[in-house]
Amino acid sequence: MDFVFHILFPLMIVGIIWAGYAIVRRTQERRAAWESGLTAEARVTRAWARTQMVNNVARRIQYHEYDFTAADGRAVRFEEAGGPAGRGVGDQTLVYYTQDRPEKATASEPRPGKDMAGAVFGLVFLGAGVIILIKVIVQYG
Repeated sequence: MDFVFHILFPLMIVGIIWAGYAIVRRTQERRAAWESGLTAEARVTRAWARTQMVNNVARRIQYHEYDFTAADGRAVRFEEAGGPAGRGVGDQTLVYYTQDRPEKATASEPRPGKDMAGAVFGLVFLGAGVIILIKVIVQYG
């Protein structure tokens, strides 16, 4: 039982903190791309979906790979999750990117309020998980 409280739970806490960092980082990358004012016409080069089972409920996540040419002439390719299911290989779409890191582009429409609300919800959920794990470690460990 010591393994669970002294090794497994702290590793879970580290994983949750990393997930929170990833949420904040991607939210900042999307916001920077939307605010940069730089856009380009991109082509979908690959589209696929993955299915996850969560509590016996299938959850489908759509992924796309995009190619575009940045304003300085660089060819850029990036992948993004969560795009529309109807977007297929060969489709054209507008992407937003920053001059210094065009590979962190996004094909999502600018919705900074919705994006921030999702990030806050995710961080609150992850924070609650950390608090619960710490409470269990202190109480039973």
